[in-house]
Amino acid sequence: MVKHLSLFGLVFVFSSITFPHSSSISPTLQPRALKSFYLKNIQAAKNCPYELVIKTSCSSTTYTRDKISLAFGNSYGNEVYIKRLDDPSSGTFERCSTDSFQIKGPCVDDVCYLYMLRTGSDGWKPESLKIYGSYTKTETFNYNKFLPNGVWYGFNVCGRASESAIM
Repeated sequence: MVKHLSLFGLVFVFSSITFPHSSSISPTLQPRALKSFYLKNIQAAKNCPYELVIKTSCSSTTYTRDKISLAFGNSYGNEVYIKRLDDPSSGTFERCSTDSFQIKGPCVDDVCYLYMLRTGSDGWKPESLKIYGSYTKTETFNYNKFLPNGVWYGFNVCGRASESAIM
């Protein structure tokens, strides 16, 4: 019994030291559609760098020419919005691919919501999206579902107080 507790303790300490700034939204949490989503008008401040790493599912369409928009933020009202993330001529979002995007936007710490909007007729199934930033811990959002057309679709784990400000 002591041996198992010690091993557990070592694994816990090692994972805390090795991965201190990374978290994943609960794997059981499913993305959902929003009836309305109002973008905040705070895009003037673009002083924080982010890297978005998007993995397209192997069960997605071969490729997509659809327009992909994205918004993420925190419970304090800070939001990053990308009007068009993809470039249809560059081969982004092909089946089984991983695409990285370097963007700048307002500084957002503790990202707690992420929504994507797909507009078009091809279809697209993201598997996961990771957000890396200098002032925020790495967050992973697991989709693994086809995005509906023309609807903001994603996650909000900010809490009740901030949900009304986001919706």
